[in-house]
Amino acid sequence: MTHVLSLLLVLPLVGMLIVAGIPRDKTTAIRAVGIAVSILALLLSLVIWFLFDRGLGTLQFTEHGQWFAFPLPGLEPFQSGPPVTLVRVGYDLGVDGLSLPLLAMSTLVAAAAMVASWRTVERVKAYTLWFLLLETGVNGIWTAQNLLLFFIFFELALIALFFLVGIWGSEGRVRAAYELLLYNGLGSLIMLIVFVALFLATGTYDIREIRAAFERQALLPGEQMWLVIGLLVAFGIKLPIFPFHTWVKNVHPVASAPVSMMLSGVLLKVGAYGLIRFALGFFPETFARLAPLLVALGLINVFYGALLAFVDRDFKRIIAYSSISQMGIVLLGLAALNQIGLLGALFQLVSHGLISALLFFLAGVTYAETHTSSLDRLSGLGARMPRTAGFLMFAALASLGVPLLSGFVGEWLALLGLFTTPFRPFAIIGALSIVTSALYILRAVMRAMHGPLPDALAHVQDARSADMAPIAALSLGIVLLGVFPFLMGDLAHASLAAIEALPS
Repeated sequence: MTHVLSLLLVLPLVGMLIVAGIPRDKTTAIRAVGIAVSILALLLSLVIWFLFDRGLGTLQFTEHGQWFAFPLPGLEPFQSGPPVTLVRVGYDLGVDGLSLPLLAMSTLVAAAAMVASWRTVERVKAYTLWFLLLETGVNGIWTAQNLLLFFIFFELALIALFFLVGIWGSEGRVRAAYELLLYNGLGSLIMLIVFVALFLATGTYDIREIRAAFERQALLPGEQMWLVIGLLVAFGIKLPIFPFHTWVKNVHPVASAPVSMMLSGVLLKVGAYGLIRFALGFFPETFARLAPLLVALGLINVFYGALLAFVDRDFKRIIAYSSISQMGIVLLGLAALNQIGLLGALFQLVSHGLISALLFFLAGVTYAETHTSSLDRLSGLGARMPRTAGFLMFAALASLGVPLLSGFVGEWLALLGLFTTPFRPFAIIGALSIVTSALYILRAVMRAMHGPLPDALAHVQDARSADMAPIAALSLGIVLLGVFPFLMGDLAHASLAAIEALPS
């Protein structure tokens, strides 16, 4: 399967061509194509998962080809050799134990979100086209193996998100879409500047070649620090790290449920992935010097996000704030700079992707029936929506880290990794996040699903049969990773061990 990754990228594009040829009033056929393409992408990622050699820490399913070349006289690469006059930019793809779990999670969330999009009734054709473009960009992010390709795929995903929020969101969608574009566009600009600096220092955009060049001869410490800080800001906006979090709380309440599933479940994970792949991968010693800052930012995210979630009265905004809090655990895992912490951070990324997607989907089901996400207007829905209430409680328990569910594994490993370092007291403080999670997520679920049912909500109906497939798929992923964590641990271990993290 030499071109399996290219096939994964081409599938949504082929789907876009098919959808483009279908009349806009044939909404059933358009939805069927979108769902079929997303499910095929999920199945293809699972094939890659099962064929992946877990004993190797190197890239697999690699594809290489020359994309284009351009002359740049006078450029001298960092490594010894003659001046480079012709720069070759490659079409480089591959996956390892770091990117493959995120790829599989993304295709699962995308398939669930596409099925969940059956509730979309306006401009279905345009919606499906933008969603398939978003899926192409996301799949490309995890498989790209050169900096320029990575940047292009992220921009494709960002543009698609802008239109999906700005056109199919609720009241205030245009302002939220521009805020999404402004914040992430600024992060992309900083990321591009760093990528260009890396290219000028090495003469290549290839990720492996850049790392090899710095292993032969490193940049000056001051230069490394500026580049790492640039990467921290660029990817911190996408994670999001305090104080770059404000766009999240404004976008999620107005975005449709499927778009929120992709944004929170998938796109936020790009921030942590970029820090591991580029900041830690290229400059491990300099990244290690920022460990105290990562601990501080992680704890701020954990408790500040939890505080905002606890005092807020909007169900979708509470889920958004919980994402900020959960990403703080990821930062604590990264700050550990050991294999346990890194594995915990990766587990948390994949687990939170599934859990947040399930939470936003169920919030979307509730909103579709009640036309509100305000806790002040929600009460007693469990009597009319028992299936929705049951799965919402399941997702809440997974979010706060109940054992045998995926949320427990990620939090436990991330905090355990930090506990084995000199930051042990902060790991103990971070463990209090379990208590804070219980406070805000259980309060929201109990407030919405229990108590007296208002007369205005007496007409609501439970999740439809079409809703149960994505609910079941996401729930199954949460249970499987919680009961059988080795499914991902064995996959990621060799690749994480190959990352040059410094001992604490």
